[in-house]
Amino acid sequence: MKYENIQKGIFLSRPNRFIAMCEVDGNIVEAHVKNTGRCKELLIQGTEIFLQHHNNLKRKTNYTLI
Repeated sequence: MKYENIQKGIFLSRPNRFIAMCEVDGNIVEAHVKNTGRCKELLIQGTEIFLQHHNNLKRKTNYTLI
């Protein structure tokens, strides 16, 4: 799979299994989580993550956690 528009971010929290709150360039954003499993060992507050930015206005979130 080829990813485009990749940005670094910081994981903050996961309010539910589909959404992650992240910090990107000093802004707090919501990101879609593809893996709806627990991921407690990976998604730790303050961890550096990579996000894919989307420009589709029909999406609920502009980012996907990859």
